[in-house]
Amino acid sequence: MREQIRDNGRLEHILGAIDDALGFVKEASFDDMKNNKMLYYAVVHSVQIIGEAAYMLSKEFKSSHPEIEWRLIEGMRHVIVHDYYNVRPLEVWNIVKDDLPRLRKQIEALVK
Repeated sequence: MREQIRDNGRLEHILGAIDDALGFVKEASFDDMKNNKMLYYAVVHSVQIIGEAAYMLSKEFKSSHPEIEWRLIEGMRHVIVHDYYNVRPLEVWNIVKDDLPRLRKQIEALVK
């Protein structure tokens, strides 16, 4: 039971960080994000939180939901933290615009 509570909490963290990232860029263009350091770092940090929360999910939970690309999500977090100098704004933008809306739907279905 303890793992399930932990996993549900991590899923809520993922949803919150997705909502933050999407909200940050809602009225922004790619150039707005790229040229506004505070906006860019806010979005990057949200993506980092998503990766960290995914990393903290139990192995059992992740293996029971292989439809979600947990390794890619965790991998992006590792890149942001350990290889930050190679993170490109366009890559971050594409993650937020293309991947996060789909991930949000997947995570929302798991929370319900």
